[in-house]
Amino acid sequence: MRVVNEFVQEEIRISVFSWNNKYIIKYELGPLEQTFKVSEMDVLEESALEVFWKDDFFEKVKFRFEEMGKIFRAQLENL
Repeated sequence: MRVVNEFVQEEIRISVFSWNNKYIIKYELGPLEQTFKVSEMDVLEESALEVFWKDDFFEKVKFRFEEMGKIFRAQLENL
């Protein structure tokens, strides 16, 4: 597995890996994680992957983290 890029944006750690002919884009916020896989055949240049941490897509990732956090905290209360 090759690390393509790693950085933090708005408290969310973003890691991009190249593995098994796919790009793996991983978002981490606290105990929560979201992962997306994109075929390397669908990407002309690695710089094109920036679309996954910009604009509307990144806003939806943040919103999903909010939803996941609510569900996770509610479940923890039931332990």
